[in-house]
Amino acid sequence: MSTTTTTTISKTNVGVYTNPAHDLWIAESKPTLEEVKKGEGLKDGEVTIAIKSTGICHESAGVILAVHPSVKSLKPGDRVAIEPNIICGQCEPCLTGRYNGCEKVEFLSTPPFHGLLRRYVNHPAVWCHKIGDMSYENGSMLEPLSVALAGMERSGVRLGDPVLICGAGPIGLVTLLCCNAAGAEPMVITDIDDGRLKFAKELVPRARLYKVERGVTPEQTAEDIIKLGGDVKPSVALECTGVESSIASAIWSVKFGGKVFVIGVGKSEMSIPFMRLSTQEIDLQFQYRYSNTWPRAIRLVESGVIDLKRLVTHRFDIEDAVKAFGTAADPKTGAIKVQIQSEVDI
Repeated sequence: MSTTTTTTISKTNVGVYTNPAHDLWIAESKPTLEEVKKGEGLKDGEVTIAIKSTGICHESAGVILAVHPSVKSLKPGDRVAIEPNIICGQCEPCLTGRYNGCEKVEFLSTPPFHGLLRRYVNHPAVWCHKIGDMSYENGSMLEPLSVALAGMERSGVRLGDPVLICGAGPIGLVTLLCCNAAGAEPMVITDIDDGRLKFAKELVPRARLYKVERGVTPEQTAEDIIKLGGDVKPSVALECTGVESSIASAIWSVKFGGKVFVIGVGKSEMSIPFMRLSTQEIDLQFQYRYSNTWPRAIRLVESGVIDLKRLVTHRFDIEDAVKAFGTAADPKTGAIKVQIQSEVDI
């Protein structure tokens, strides 16, 4: 028997569904309302969470409704941020602490595994991190902050390093916040969209902005970036777009012995300036998700070192989730981070 906070919840569990054609719709989901009310259906080590805020695409925070008797670290009423993976704990990446490389990972929102865009979710307690009185919005944004923190750690950005950040989308902007907190200087951030660059400047006033123009070669783009940085070549480029031309520009920009660290996700195969990498001894590294970042992310947000609040530009109820996705996908809306929220009567 599991325990619950209350039996007064009355809203049916609904979720956002999609298919290979990328259609979106709202429908009833699991666990059912009755299962949630009774605290039924929990496996060993699991808890039931009422999801309060979810950022598009799969980062969520909420409040614990029920716990399996085996769970001692959490209790009903605890506010948590959800790390959206379930690992095997037995393969080499898991056993060496790099569980983002788990060979049998179940990553929520990645087919065939259901995601967190539901009113209620069952999830292993070990991947539910207490957030105290942190807002649910900030709690949900610990996931993109984790992406940036993983990049900061592995890229080795240090105090005073000249850095290039490619892309002023949500991940690029959170990476900019991290580089700012780390004392990188100068910081150049690129994008194709004036609105996003303006947002970056408002977020971090000392950032230097470069608009990427179509038809300009990566070599010329690199020259412009270096000039914008006061003729100081970046020692580290944090590439947050995964776009072939942007990666090439980053490679042409960094100094001899520098590093291009690719956080963004791109196409399966692409062409890169191989000999530029070779003759300049430039390290090209890549990132896949994150591991062991949530406690650090929580400390940074709680202390105010990283302020994520301004990144949220639009909010929708879960019943309007289809409209939320449309807003997030339309550049004309100026959306940075779109939050889908659910008011649960607890």
